[in-house]
Amino acid sequence: MKPKFETVELRSPTGEVLELKVVKNGLAQARPEPVDRHKPAWLRATLPTGARYQTLKATVQELRLHTVCQEALCPNIGECWTHGTLTVMILGGICTRACKFCAVDTGNPRGFLDPEEPVRVAEAIARLGIRYVVLTSVDRDDLPDGGAAHFAATIRAIKEKAPGVLVEALTPDFQGDLKAVETVLDANPEVYAQNLETVRRLTPKVRDPRAGYEQTLGVLAHAKRVRPHILTKSSLMLGLGEREEEILEAMRDLRQAGVDILTLGQYLRPTPAHLPVERYVPPEDFQRYAAWGYELGFKEVFAGPLVRSSYRADRVFLEATASPG
Repeated sequence: MKPKFETVELRSPTGEVLELKVVKNGLAQARPEPVDRHKPAWLRATLPTGARYQTLKATVQELRLHTVCQEALCPNIGECWTHGTLTVMILGGICTRACKFCAVDTGNPRGFLDPEEPVRVAEAIARLGIRYVVLTSVDRDDLPDGGAAHFAATIRAIKEKAPGVLVEALTPDFQGDLKAVETVLDANPEVYAQNLETVRRLTPKVRDPRAGYEQTLGVLAHAKRVRPHILTKSSLMLGLGEREEEILEAMRDLRQAGVDILTLGQYLRPTPAHLPVERYVPPEDFQRYAAWGYELGFKEVFAGPLVRSSYRADRVFLEATASPG
């Protein structure tokens, strides 16, 4: 299957139109027949309902916010939104990388940034009245700092216009640029997150070549070293062919890097062009892995088939800060 290129237009605040070629839904290639056709019962999610959810949905659309909750078709959107937690994607919708599990459009944004985005996002957060926001983004290897200054500006704007809102920064790895990591940390988010995604052996198969197992660990270790008061967090997707001893190794490596919070969830194939699911991990296995995590010393572990890296991030934060040690 050859990549399908499409032309998209981006309009700058000055009115300049930039035409870009992107690969829709990320890197497309032929894959084996998925096991996804027969998903087990434990992967069924409740459809989002309720007045709180409907109000948030309408306001998000009106304010033109890009939420991972909607764009990634997250099964937990109703639960998180009802509890006042939102995951917002900044720095545009075109990623410079092509990880084999992700359906975000791939291309080169050629340095395009919306300078008004930090204030616009902050004003939207204030209006929505939410309690906890996860800020995440595409990878922006086309920018000298990977978008770190834009990330920091958005965090500061939220803290100014929506005081009291807790902010989690789920950042790219900035190609291992530790100065960029510090730029984000200087804005003082409550949580700094960078996802390891998978075990060491599968990293070259699952992630873009510019990402790396040790690179992510280095980013997380540096964040904890220079800002020990800020909680650090990471996530692993399971069901990609990893072995249990490799899961345990990854968990140990994350603890060695000083990571405080770990989430574990089932990988679900976003399109037939992405990596197939090798195994559906049953809930009892997730419970065992969570127990491993607590034994290793994580402050909080959220593990389950439908858990995502930002799942009930507000509750995870509160439980982590309430835990002894």
